[in-house]
Amino acid sequence: MDGMKPAMENNAEENQDESQESKGCFECCIKCLGGVPYASLVATILCFSGVALFCGCGHVALTGTLTMLENHFSRVPSDHATLTNVVQILQYTIYGIAPFFFVYGIILLAEGFYTTSAVKDLQNEFKTSVCGRCITGMFVFLTYILGLAWLGIFGFSAVPVFLFYNMWTTCNAMKSEVVNITSPENICVDVRQYGVIPWSATPGKACGSTLNDICNTSDFYLSYHLYIVACAGAGATVIALIHYLMILAANWAYLKDACQTHAYQDIKTKDDQELTDVQSRSKEAINSYS
Repeated sequence: MDGMKPAMENNAEENQDESQESKGCFECCIKCLGGVPYASLVATILCFSGVALFCGCGHVALTGTLTMLENHFSRVPSDHATLTNVVQILQYTIYGIAPFFFVYGIILLAEGFYTTSAVKDLQNEFKTSVCGRCITGMFVFLTYILGLAWLGIFGFSAVPVFLFYNMWTTCNAMKSEVVNITSPENICVDVRQYGVIPWSATPGKACGSTLNDICNTSDFYLSYHLYIVACAGAGATVIALIHYLMILAANWAYLKDACQTHAYQDIKTKDDQELTDVQSRSKEAINSYS
């Protein structure tokens, strides 16, 4: 029995060490999770999703639109040469938007980690610098400008959705049994009136059964729905940038308060040190006289 006691004590000590080690890992995980800027993380995911939808769907939709116009509304290449150049410029712009916002989202997420650490370690030795606050203020201004730009992109991306919707409803009206149309061949869609192609383009419009056939093509169906998704992606990006703007404004205020708090603590520490020195000198003087 006496030989079993040391073994039991050793087992108890090992279990206690394991429990402390597991507790330490748990506390470390909780500390790491507490330092994650969840608001910035959500905004980053939303921004990446919106930009990806806008760039991917917009690129394919522009290609499908150009193909549809070449096949049905403007068969002479010189008539839609300007439109082809505009589409290429927009596609090259999309090539630049995607990597820029990928990098910008990562930078803002890193800034969120930095600010969260500054707030969490407010009472420790963590120091915020003037440069850090200036960088946060610069991000506030830049995000505000980008938000306005994406608001314009969101409005611009709604234009093709409106045009395709008009064409879609016209085709559905011709096929509807409720609407009594005596001469469907007189119902036309003229894309020249929207300024997409010049008035000299031939044929420039589609009527009746030809229009119905165009609405049933895969180019029209795919482009229409991709424009809708691209517009939704632009809207999601606008929401993400507004979310970023609120986060950055709050972070800038937190950093400013942290700087003022650290300045107050430094002054208080200096005053306490001076008071301690005065008391020490006073005690030394009293002891010398005694």
